[in-house]
Amino acid sequence: MTGSGWLQILLFLACVLAITKPLGLYMARFFEHERTFFDPVARPVERLVYRLCCVDEKHEMRWTEYGAAMLLFSLVSMLLLYLLQRVQQFLPLNPQHLAAVGQELAFNTAASFTTNTNWQAYTPETTMSYLTQMAGLAYHNFASAAVGVSLAIAFIRGIARRQCKTLGNFWVDMTRVTLWLLLPVSFVFALVLVSQGVVQNLRPYDTARIVEPQKAADGTAITTQIIAQGPVASQEAIKMFGTNGGGFFNANSAHPFENPTPLSNFLQMLSIFAISAGLTYTLGRITGSQRHGWAVWAAMAALFLVGVTTAYWAEAHGNPLLHNVAQTATAQQSGGNMEGKEVRFGIASSALFATVTTDASCGAVNGMHDSFTPLGGMVTLVNILLGEVVFGGVGSGLYGALIFVVLTVFIAGLMVGRTPEYLGKKIEAFDVKMAMLSILILPLAILTFTAISLVSPSFGTSAISNPGPHGLTQVLYAYTSAAGNNGSAFAGLSANTVWYNLTIGVTMLIGRFCIIVPMLALAGNLASKKYVPPSLGTFPVTTATFSLLLISVILIVGALTFFPALSLGPVLEHLQMQAGKVF
Repeated sequence: MTGSGWLQILLFLACVLAITKPLGLYMARFFEHERTFFDPVARPVERLVYRLCCVDEKHEMRWTEYGAAMLLFSLVSMLLLYLLQRVQQFLPLNPQHLAAVGQELAFNTAASFTTNTNWQAYTPETTMSYLTQMAGLAYHNFASAAVGVSLAIAFIRGIARRQCKTLGNFWVDMTRVTLWLLLPVSFVFALVLVSQGVVQNLRPYDTARIVEPQKAADGTAITTQIIAQGPVASQEAIKMFGTNGGGFFNANSAHPFENPTPLSNFLQMLSIFAISAGLTYTLGRITGSQRHGWAVWAAMAALFLVGVTTAYWAEAHGNPLLHNVAQTATAQQSGGNMEGKEVRFGIASSALFATVTTDASCGAVNGMHDSFTPLGGMVTLVNILLGEVVFGGVGSGLYGALIFVVLTVFIAGLMVGRTPEYLGKKIEAFDVKMAMLSILILPLAILTFTAISLVSPSFGTSAISNPGPHGLTQVLYAYTSAAGNNGSAFAGLSANTVWYNLTIGVTMLIGRFCIIVPMLALAGNLASKKYVPPSLGTFPVTTATFSLLLISVILIVGALTFFPALSLGPVLEHLQMQAGKVF
């Protein structure tokens, strides 16, 4: 652990803090139809979209209609992406003449990008054509991000509105977040990435002669190397800003064509947290309680600092099983556990990136999580198991955190013997049931499929590359990443099989939509309630006490649910490593 490493981490958090208010204020204004500087550009396009799609922008939707529109849109988008993959060999913009994607993998990928997960059980540069990458995957990067932000705004309206039966209009919210935020920022960000060296072209792959010829396992001489390229920057921008995470290349943001410099690395991390941090300010602005928005931000920031500190400490201390190897940081070397990490980023940036991408539902990586130390890898796993509410994915992070807020207020009310209240709304039995249903969906999906895989040698454990506790962690991480709509992986698991493609695909759909439906029901119920003025017994949700209680509830729910599985995986692996034993 070095001073420069800590400086990177603190500078990153300071930048997140700096953009929270301006971005959050901007989102609140365009969602509330207040005038913004971008209106002259976006408003005419918005009107044209509504005319072409026959959308009445003044029509308000109940939570049931809002949810039905979201589900229908997602279903149609998913089917179109599945079809595009299956027929890509007949379509243009396929200079490498890549074949159709297999049916199980096509289902898995369609579910993945529809749910903002971007789990990739394939090698992108040898599987997806340019057309599939741009018209299929990149489109879903915009659409799934827009859906997430729209749902978060619907939840905020449910909290803010009084004795109202509607939450807004799904089609209007989707259009506005796309035109006012996602498209313009991604356009500028893509140009910035190109300036740093990120590739953007439609050329066929290049073939280069290698300096030192190699021999394949069968003795064949290898004298050339194919260098993949394509429209990378345009996809990279929304991949990060929309917390999607699916890479144009298999190495993701560890590839120099996706993430070539320390500056591009820093900006990519900052873009992952940008919208989610801003939405906490939007929450305070629309509900009229700005201090509550900052209290939620503070709880998220505290959990982030705990996670990144643990990961940085674990990776900087290296691997005790490597004897007579210098693992301390010097002017000549990064020190610590450098396995699976890029030398140009080092320990601090790799630990920071891993923490950020798993706090959010991004899943992009600039180093291989499978090569982290047991405790370092456990941080990435725990971040997702907690529900990815530490800033979290665009929209999903905030509405996930607000579900925990409702549960926190309920617990506080029980402790003082009063009916819990949240920003002037009484929290009643239905609200708590919907909140708990949303929270329990995640462990149900994760632990069920993990258990089945671990007791099935023919299709489950046969895909594990490491025996013992690390193999258990590989499977647990795969289903955790899928249910949390993260998409990162302990890549030692060979997940491109019928079993894993189908079950991980189903898990991604459960983790997205089976949480959204009860969340919208909760929002609709809150919107219908009348305002109750605060009294002396009302638990304030604007103080440090509230932030601490919110952190405690998040940690306790995660610890009680997943501690047994973590004990058999990364915790046991760490203890065995410290004892000098391997599996």
